[in-house]
Amino acid sequence: MSTPASDQRCPCTSGDVFGSCCGPVLASGVAPTAVRLMRSRFTAFAIADARHLLRTWHPDTRPERVELDEETRWQRLDILDQEMGGPFDDRGVVEFEAFYRDDAGRGSLRERSRFVREDRLWLYVDGVVRDGRGV
Repeated sequence: MSTPASDQRCPCTSGDVFGSCCGPVLASGVAPTAVRLMRSRFTAFAIADARHLLRTWHPDTRPERVELDEETRWQRLDILDQEMGGPFDDRGVVEFEAFYRDDAGRGSLRERSRFVREDRLWLYVDGVVRDGRGV
């Protein structure tokens, strides 16, 4: 999927348009909350923006590179739970389920992700994943 126009629906399925949802976060790397960063990272997977994924990953846990599967089409993101992660917090947890389609069919990935805010920037630290293939 290519980068959406600013007036198109955002891939993160927030219901907002790309230009006022994930577009500014992908352009700047700055998100006001952990949930907004999570949404932008989902969108980065959906449009194959490995650069955004790496720059928003905490340096202590960041891999050298991110390999994106061109056959996986990320279709929907559901935010299931949030602990802290607001504009005045320094840490947060976001649990989500991301739905996709690939050569094997439909599936989902559920993760409880940890985020920290350092120097006013939210960063993804790590997460506990549960594969929901077959959804």
